[in-house]
Amino acid sequence: MHTTVVIGAGFTGLGTAIKLREAGIEDLVILERADRVGGTWRDATYPGAACDIPSLLYSFSFAKNPNWSRTYSPSAEICAHIEELAERFDLTKDIRFGAEVTSMAFDKAEGRWTVETAGGTAYLARTVVVASGPLSESSLPKMRGIEDYQGAKIHSARWDHDFDFAGKDVAVIGTGASAIQIIPELVKTAGSVKVFQRTAGWVLPRVDVETPDVAKAVFAKLPLAQQAARTALYLGHEAAATGLVWDTPVTTLIQKAGLLHLRLAVKDKWLRRQLTPDFRAGCKRMLMSSDYYPALQQDNCKLITWPIATLTEKGLRTSDGLEHHLDAIVFATGYDVQLGGPPYPITGAEGAVLQEEWSGYAQAYKSASVHGYPNLFFSCGPNSGPGHNSLLVYVQGQIAYAVAGVRAVVERDLRWLDVRQDVQDEYNVQIQKRLRSTTWMSGCTSWYLTADGRNSSMYPGFATQYLRQMQDFRIADYEVASHSATRLWNASQAPLTAV
Repeated sequence: MHTTVVIGAGFTGLGTAIKLREAGIEDLVILERADRVGGTWRDATYPGAACDIPSLLYSFSFAKNPNWSRTYSPSAEICAHIEELAERFDLTKDIRFGAEVTSMAFDKAEGRWTVETAGGTAYLARTVVVASGPLSESSLPKMRGIEDYQGAKIHSARWDHDFDFAGKDVAVIGTGASAIQIIPELVKTAGSVKVFQRTAGWVLPRVDVETPDVAKAVFAKLPLAQQAARTALYLGHEAAATGLVWDTPVTTLIQKAGLLHLRLAVKDKWLRRQLTPDFRAGCKRMLMSSDYYPALQQDNCKLITWPIATLTEKGLRTSDGLEHHLDAIVFATGYDVQLGGPPYPITGAEGAVLQEEWSGYAQAYKSASVHGYPNLFFSCGPNSGPGHNSLLVYVQGQIAYAVAGVRAVVERDLRWLDVRQDVQDEYNVQIQKRLRSTTWMSGCTSWYLTADGRNSSMYPGFATQYLRQMQDFRIADYEVASHSATRLWNASQAPLTAV
């Protein structure tokens, strides 16, 4: 039996393994369903794929990369950095590739998790860290007539590199974060590109330049210089929270900046009107691009805002009755964000299944622990999403919390460590109360919200606040049982030294 099973070998999984080792937890195994590391950045190979957070912020503070080639690095370079992490910290020997998790179940008597994989191998562990990330699953959308269409159907998260777009008539469905990177690239090669927009988004310019060799040299020789630059970017993004997390006068200033960018980039008044959002900035994910608007104005590109009625054998038909014949349809419709838990059943201590409990809405304590599922820690769990700063900043806090939990189990020889129901409930009452004044609840429809309008995705505060809570692991928040104990006991009534 292992001390810890880590699920996923992307940024989060590798970062967790690095920090577990630093804490003296050597008996761990990383389960990865693919044949190499990288996570989302291994799979995101569509044209133009890149991060929309500055590269200096898109790494762990304990494993910075001084050699980023650009302000916003492309996906291949980010994936190469993740591969370098695996080599630098000698993690490959702990990774089991081709190990897709199919189910997990907790044995209350033994105090252990059984993690089943598609290959038939079962892994036993005292603790589990789910580090597979929120953007690990994708599928074609459920659209009328999608089975009838005979052309190429390409999802942005599963790009078909064998399809030749040269001279082809192509549709792009969606105008979100992936689409605005794909469209400028397709316009360069395709015969025609029709962009089907349901909702216009707020777009700010992205100043993406090559990193000078002298800057790389300074960062390599003087890590404090890179840390200073990273800190400056971090604080700048933190300041943006005053307009992107909360609906304030700063939100209005951000909107004015977006409208100015639109006015300067798009000359046609009707096209500007079509591209003008009707919701407050920050309510949906902000988009960063300096080449999206110019691409839409190329002779071979057309923006279409009529709703799609159905896909047909030769293309698609919009609600105005016009049929568009297409050689290929690119579905830039996003990921199957795991608001209801991972895509495999997780059975807790009393036989409950997490996905059933989260079918209405997901909730956890500090986004990491869920009552009834002992010795289990989530990354990118409920209400952990950032609206203004680097996801990896938040993930680093989640890793610290998970490591503290694993240490508690090991050092105290616990059979289980289960967050108290009252503690979890009170935390979520406060989170939902704080969410009411955020931009995400200001009236738009987004993947942040459940069908009934509850926000189980985003954290309503600064990254600094989130990190502070994740650094505070309190054993009193949990019910624990040692291997020698015959019954469950409440740590709040039997104080222990904090981990």
